[in-house]
Amino acid sequence: MKIVQEATAGTLESSDLLVKVQPNQGVEVIVNSDVNKQFGDQIRKVVNDTLKILNVTDGLIIIDDKGALDCAIKARVECAVLRGADDQQLDWSKLL
Repeated sequence: MKIVQEATAGTLESSDLLVKVQPNQGVEVIVNSDVNKQFGDQIRKVVNDTLKILNVTDGLIIIDDKGALDCAIKARVECAVLRGADDQQLDWSKLL
């Protein structure tokens, strides 16, 4: 799956995050977080695991985190990627 257009999901409210996706050659993840020192590695792991499940091969993913839980990170990444992707044949069972 490739990101073919810019898309966003989420908010900048406390305990949430804003995910922006853009077309890019290869996959690149940028994480900006208020709790980066404590949870930056875990945020990156959740984002990368979600991208792997969705088979994302190309895209720039920018995360602006305000202390979101893992389930919110996964949901926001899924939503932003699906909004910006070109994939019509998505296996929805993998998203559960």
